[in-house]
Parts: sequence; C-alpha cells; structure tokens
Amino acid sequence: MKHVISILLENEPGALSRVVGLFSARGYNIETLTVAPTEDATLSRMTIVTVGSDEIIEQITKHLNRLVDVVKVVDLSEGPHVERELMLIKVRAVGKEREEMKRMAEIFRGRIIDVTDKTYTIELTGVQDKIAAFIGALDHSAILETVRTGVSGVGRGERVLKL
Repeated sequence: MKHVISILLENEPGALSRVVGLFSARGYNIETLTVAPTEDATLSRMTIVTVGSDEIIEQITKHLNRLVDVVKVVDLSEGPHVERELMLIKVRAVGKEREEMKRMAEIFRGRIIDVTDKTYTIELTGVQDKIAAFIGALDHSAILETVRTGVSGVGRGERVLKL
C-alpha cells in the first residue's frame, strides 16, 4: 500500500542524507521525495512516498523517530489528507499538433507556460493518477522532456505537522 510520510526535521547539513540513508540501509524504496524549509527557517518539511505493509511503515516510522535531526513524523495516509504533484512537460507542438496539445492541456486543467515555434511547455498539478493519465493520453513521441516534483501533502482540517 502507498503511504505518504511527512517529516519535520532540523534544517541542518546532512539531515536529508541521514533520512535517505535510513531507507537505503534497510532496503526500503522511496518512490518520491520532496523537501523544503518551512515557515520556521530552522525546520524543513520532507514528504516521502513509499510502498509497504502497515508493519513495514510502522518500522520506518520508528526508525525515523530515532534520528537526531527528526522532530516529528506523521503518516498522512492514516487520515484525510490532500496531496499534489507538479509536472512540467515539454512537448512537440508543430502544425496540427499545436491545437491538439492545447486541447489536452485544457482537458487536464494544465497551463501552457512556455511557447516556441516547435514546442509547448505545460504545467500540470494534481494527484499522481492525474499526472500519469495525462502522460498516457499523449503520443509518447511528442514528449520531449518531463520534470516532476514528487508528492507534497498536508493533513486535512485541524491536523497539522508542527511543533
């Protein structure tokens, strides 16, 4: 089962490396990883998407909580949450393809953010399934480049990850 784990950790050199090393040392896979400073410059928020049974996720959470740099760990998948991913995708857009690419972007509520005479760069935000559906709907030979951020997530309602 897919889990979205949110980690509040000290914004110190090596903190990210220690978290990733923990996953690597125990043979756990990280599907996506995002990290950035929070509103408190001394803390960063890391969001990791991984797959595993409830027992494996419990072990991961316990190991993460033992790391010195980790302040708090929450499995967002345990409750209602919102998650999004951002993708920038550069596609070939020549001749009649231009109108088709524009139409596809509109259908998926994407935005064309850069235009040249031969390409469009489209920004698309949504859940991973939406991003995958957009890629699947395109002619793969038209895709020139993709960049994805990985999942960012936050608990719904009053549920917060804060000190």
